[in-house]
Amino acid sequence: MTPDAQGNFEAFRRAESLVAQRRPLDALAALAPVLDAEPDKSSVHLLAGRAYLISAQLRRAEQAFRRVIELDPTDHYALFALGKTLQRMSRLAEAQTQLRLAVAMHPDPAYQEALGEVSARLSVERDR
Repeated sequence: MTPDAQGNFEAFRRAESLVAQRRPLDALAALAPVLDAEPDKSSVHLLAGRAYLISAQLRRAEQAFRRVIELDPTDHYALFALGKTLQRMSRLAEAQTQLRLAVAMHPDPAYQEALGEVSARLSVERDR
């Protein structure tokens, strides 16, 4: 592994740890050079998206998750995370679409629960 690759790997691992500690701004600072060096790595954008979501930078989270899906259309977690981001932005119809795709690809209970929440909210809004 080259010194640059080793440094990026260590920065990525540090950012992962910081996200796990719920320190998203520190994670994003650690991840910034990796994002610059690895613009086509979906894992880097996914981690950035998680940090943006935790820090309520919802537009940036949306952009990061959409980039992951662009790089890997089969990433069901990115679809789920995008759906949750759109839900927090009150873009429920868009969230429902992403969550439906995530559930279809991987019927995880958390994905199904999120889809149920969004579908119920949309139903209530339609009945008003």
